[in-house]
Parts: sequence; structure tokens; C-alpha cells
Amino acid sequence: MSEMIGKKRKEALKEILHRLHAGESPQRLKAAFRDAVGNVSPQEIAQIEEELVREGLPREELMKLCDLHLALFEESLAGAELATPPWHPLHILMAEHREMLSLANRLASRAREGAASLQAKAEMEDLVKHLVASESHYLREENVLFPYLERHGIVEPPKVMWTEHDRIRELKKAVVKEAPAGKNLAEAAIALSETLASHFLKENRILFPAGLRVIPEGEWPEIRRQFDEIGYCCFTPAAPRPPEAPGAPSPTAGPTPSSEFRLRFPTGEFTPRELEAVLNTLPMDITFVDRDDTVRYFSGSQDRIFVRTEAVLGRKVQDCHPQKSVHVVEKIVADFKAGRREAAEFWIRFGGKLVYIRYFPVRGRGGEYLGTVEVTQDIGPIQRISGERRLLDD
Repeated sequence: MSEMIGKKRKEALKEILHRLHAGESPQRLKAAFRDAVGNVSPQEIAQIEEELVREGLPREELMKLCDLHLALFEESLAGAELATPPWHPLHILMAEHREMLSLANRLASRAREGAASLQAKAEMEDLVKHLVASESHYLREENVLFPYLERHGIVEPPKVMWTEHDRIRELKKAVVKEAPAGKNLAEAAIALSETLASHFLKENRILFPAGLRVIPEGEWPEIRRQFDEIGYCCFTPAAPRPPEAPGAPSPTAGPTPSSEFRLRFPTGEFTPRELEAVLNTLPMDITFVDRDDTVRYFSGSQDRIFVRTEAVLGRKVQDCHPQKSVHVVEKIVADFKAGRREAAEFWIRFGGKLVYIRYFPVRGRGGEYLGTVEVTQDIGPIQRISGERRLLDD
């Protein structure tokens, strides 16, 4: 009986969303929503969005409808606030939401008043600096939380949120461009503040409750560990929960020296520990995607350029990129598989570095496609080389 009720509820919700898409007003549909389905869980909203995309609704349209969804579901989501301990990743993300929205609101308010004094100008510069430094928040969601959600069946909502992250990044760039006293700073700051408010509400009320329901309790400490590796903005969170079995080996610990075997190649051999150390020592980042487009490996370079986390291992490479660039990834991989291309290269300015990004098809001895390797390197120091060096500096 409960399965039948759940199916009827989903069908009723899908019908209401289709009517929204057809142009009916949210206010008019609220009554129909209450009569048809009563309360609805955040997880059901996520499932419905995924079904709509599978049925052909463009993801861009789904994103446009998110604000209408919130207006429609506002009453049912009123009790969706999460109660999580201070160490919990979702508690941290929601606390950062409050801090970032406060910063954005203060900047919008100060920008409307104008930089009437050196003190006001300095305050606005400080607010902009903190908003720019909030990038780790989005990186933690994209590289750790979203992969875990995907593993447990929440696929489409993270993609929508990532698209909104890119919109937020563009708005932050506009704020930086106008700071501290550009004539359009107030307009840019207000747009950022309003976008953050809408985005955070969607995550707090829909995405995070769905994640809390589907991700097992035992996986959250590992999510927190990977959060710690990326770092935080706004504040230092509470210490993570102690491991349940003190003294147990780390899940990432390698084999002991006595258990190591040797990997033999036509040109030599390594132990796994030696090979890992060699790959991590190379002055570049290496990521390998197998023949099925699944991320299988990334090197642990000391000066990593782009964020990589263990959560991306086993994830499709298409899901590791924002929607606006997925078509480029798919074309490169398709060309490699078809033998139309043997390399793809790009270079960008990132974090004060000139980053050279290259992709190569990995082929077996018979030429069969085994996967794609990405090599990323800061080539700024190489470009500055001139003359010759034949002696070792002391």
C-alpha cells in the first residue's frame, strides 16, 4: 500500500511540475498541491527532478523552475531544517551559508551607501576578499559531497547546483571587477546576495536533507576527512568525530613493505610503493580515466593545481566537470576512442599560474583504447628559462 501511495504522490507532483512548466502560476497550484499530495520529502523532490530530466526536460529548464519549485513546496519544506552535530559536513556547509550570506548582504548595503570614507572603502575591500576566499565551500560540495550523492541515487540536483555555482562565480568576478568603488558595485553586490540567498535555500531545504537520508551515517566521517583536505572558509569547524575503532589502519594506508610485490614491465620494475612515489614526485598532476570514462587514479603531487579528492574515484569523468564544459570533455574522449585525435591541449591563467593542461589517449600494445590521461603543469617557471645551465648550483 505504501509503495502505491508513494507512486501516486510522485505522479501527482510530476503533473503539477508539468503544469508549472506550461505556465500556470505557483499561487494557483499551491492548493492543488496540498489537496493532491500533502507533505512531500526533500528526497522525493530530488527523485521527481531526475525523472523529469530522463523524460526529456532540459536541465537548463529545470534550473529555471527551481525558484518556482521552492515557492510551490515552501509550506511542505517548512520542517526540513537539519539537526546535525557541529563536526558534521552538512552542519559546516549550512553554517558557511549563513556567514557568506551575511558577508554578501553587508557588502550590498555598504555598496549602496558608497565609499564615503577610507574606512568604508577598506571595509568593502575586506568583504570582497572574504567572499572570494569562499571558493573552498563550492569545491568541497563539487568534489566530495556531490559524488557521494550520485553514488546513492541523487544525480540531477547536484548538476543543477553546480550550474548555479558557476553562476555565483561569475557574479563574484563582477563584484571583484567593480570593487571597491566601481559605479556598478551596488548592482553586482545585490545580484550576488540575491543569488546566494536563493541557492542556499535550495541546498538547505532540498539537497542537504535528501543527502542526510540517503548517505549512510558511517560514510559522513570519511566525507569530513576529505572536506578537511580541501580546507574551509569563514571559520574553523569543530573537530571531526573520533574514529569508532581507534588504532585501526587508515583506509588509504598502503601495503606494508613485507607484503609488497614488484610490478614488472619490459623496461624495468617497481614496487607499488616506489611507483606511487615516482608518480607523486613528478612536477605535474596526473589523472587517469579508463575506457569506460570512469576516473580511476590521480597522483598526489605536493603542489596540486586543481582539487582532487578520493570521492571522485569511480565517478564518470563527465560528472567531474560543470555542465558548460561537458561537451568539450565528451568530444575529446570520443575523438580519442575513434582515433581521430592523439592529444588535446589548453593553457589558462589560474591562481597566479600559467597552467598547461594536456590530454592523451592511452593505448595498449595493439593500439586498443585503454583510457585517457590528463597531465596538468604550471609552466610559468619553464617559460622564464633562458640561456644555459651546465653546472649544479650550490
